[in-house]
Amino acid sequence: MAIIRKHHGHFLEDFEPGAVYRHKLGKTITEGLFALFTDFSMTANPLSKNLPYAQAYGYPGLVVNPGLVMLVVFSQSVEDVSENARANLEYIDMRFGAPVCVGDTLEAETLVLGVRPSSKNPTLGVVHVQTTGRNQRGEVVLTFQRKVQVWKRDENAKVSDAQFEPKDIPVSLEIPAHDPKAKYAELAHFSSPDTYFEDFTAGDTLEHTRARVVTTDHIMLTGILDNTSQVHCNQWMVEENPDRFVGGKLIVFGGIPFNLCLGISSADVGDNALADIRYVTGRHTAPIFAGDTVFASTEITATRDFDGRPDLGVLDTILRGHKFVRKDGETKKIEIFYLEREVAVKRRSHYT
Repeated sequence: MAIIRKHHGHFLEDFEPGAVYRHKLGKTITEGLFALFTDFSMTANPLSKNLPYAQAYGYPGLVVNPGLVMLVVFSQSVEDVSENARANLEYIDMRFGAPVCVGDTLEAETLVLGVRPSSKNPTLGVVHVQTTGRNQRGEVVLTFQRKVQVWKRDENAKVSDAQFEPKDIPVSLEIPAHDPKAKYAELAHFSSPDTYFEDFTAGDTLEHTRARVVTTDHIMLTGILDNTSQVHCNQWMVEENPDRFVGGKLIVFGGIPFNLCLGISSADVGDNALADIRYVTGRHTAPIFAGDTVFASTEITATRDFDGRPDLGVLDTILRGHKFVRKDGETKKIEIFYLEREVAVKRRSHYT
């Protein structure tokens, strides 16, 4: 009889630029998964709450908010890309395509673009990848790049220094057409009266007053997403070598504050949105741990027309998340998240 200790995930020296990982499992957006994450994040858009409303706007079912789409696609990549990571560093050019509704199944694949060993720590390095999620019809729902800090298995191992350009992934943002005969005005009371495109002014910053504490439930939420990264769930591993890990304790999966910041902003920025278009860049600027409370603000950097859609406008925004830390009698505000976000928002002139 043999005792076999299997290892999962890749270490830095395992990555080969140009390699493509077709990730296991896939995931169907069940009603339970959808409701749990939509309600946890305080999403306020009625497209994700009210089935007749969503159908009146041309969607076949309740619309999965962009934060949950990102969580599901990202988490499928974890076993191959970041199960042995120390930290997720950056999101780049995250673009949305076909809308996702309850009952859709998402699958993902990742292209390795580059590997770079750390110049300061021989046990670490950075992997640059491009991940694309598709639905059961093969339509792209999301594509993005990310950079992740990954441990080496052997600090003396050599890594490939080749670099690949990102694939040109065709992504077509799909938003149901405006129907002049639809009775949108009869549904207007389901969303806020002051979050139409005409209500936003470039240069303004909205300080969102809602917030959400992150408890140890983050471990359960991460598991439900099939995210197997050990820094989020393996307490024993962290306690065995606390200096090796950020903060010396379990770190909350970055997708959770990502999703929370989107949800917290929803009542003030997103409840009259029909889609998120693109996240130009994003990053986690400080870790979140159990017991931290997530706050958010949105800066409106520009307002512009949506090409071909006179019923919509585009908000260019910067979404920031922060927490407060008390130490030595002082309270400090610490930024935890930064996201450059483009949002397609209804014009009052066409929907009320």
